Amino acid sequence: MDKKAAMVKHKAIENQGQKPAGGPERSGGPPGKGAVVMAINSKLAQAPDPQVLQGPKRRRLTVEYKLRILKEAEACTEPGEIGELLRREGLYSSQLTEWRKLRDQAMLGCGKRGRKPNPQARRIAELERQIKKLRQRLEQAELIISVQKKVSEILKSQEKDDQGDEDK
Repeated sequence: MDKKAAMVKHKAIENQGQKPAGGPERSGGPPGKGAVVMAINSKLAQAPDPQVLQGPKRRRLTVEYKLRILKEAEACTEPGEIGELLRREGLYSSQLTEWRKLRDQAMLGCGKRGRKPNPQARRIAELERQIKKLRQRLEQAELIISVQKKVSEILKSQEKDDQGDEDK
């Protein structure tokens, strides 16, 4: 049973033998407005706190701590000593196994949490930048070609006009 539930149960046990606050008990007749209010108040007093409590924080185990635990585990010679160590420290045997592997690979303090970066990400980003640059150059070249075509057409039409004027 968690702490909050234990407190609610304790309050309920305390309140069992007491008279509700708000004046003397009424005898006979239907319950009045005061009795309804007292009943509602007593239910509210027993209701759990609606505030959301912060969940447990994740432990951050330092490299020094891990090395100390590994040293203690290796010093254990009697059956059950490692289990006792793990229970005392709140650890799992799989953690010890993982820490041993990392220590043997000399990677115990090197591991970064989270998703590993794609080894080709740098190359992909470089190629994307290159593609963008080439597309800009292509657009510029197409613009220049279109301007040259228009200039060529204008010059041809002027030549025809000049030849037509000479014929008259």
